[in-house]
Amino acid sequence: MSAPAQRLPRTLGESAIAAAAAGTATLLIEVPVWAMFIGWIGYFSRGLNLRQGLSNLSCVLAGLLIGVVASMALAALVPSLGAATLPMVVFVVALVVLTASRVTPLNNPLAYFLGLVCWFAAHQPPSVRLLLELATAVLLGSIAGWLAASLPHRVPNNSTAA
Repeated sequence: MSAPAQRLPRTLGESAIAAAAAGTATLLIEVPVWAMFIGWIGYFSRGLNLRQGLSNLSCVLAGLLIGVVASMALAALVPSLGAATLPMVVFVVALVVLTASRVTPLNNPLAYFLGLVCWFAAHQPPSVRLLLELATAVLLGSIAGWLAASLPHRVPNNSTAA
């Protein structure tokens, strides 16, 4: 059996353990599991090392903050602008994200949009509590992604020893 085929069961097992640990942690601290997976996806959106993972996490968290501002802008502007508010706010948000994504190392537009999706998927009014809850879940997911990606490289493989 080829070396990659031999490593596959171990890699899958380590990834499953990371997922189970992150899922358990989200239940224990009562944050949304789906938001944890957004953090996991964010980790894997570009690069599979700690440096890129931190950059990706920063972009997801920035996306959450942009989502907070966007939802507050929507609430404030709908009474005066009506149906025109949504396309205007979406335009400004896209402009901000695409401009911000030109700044190294925070140049991952996918991760920004994941943060926005996370914010708006919660379907709750803006609050510091909600922001911290989602940010915690995203952080857990990012850590789980890092563990799933790095454990196979950090834990010695005894099956190759003769």
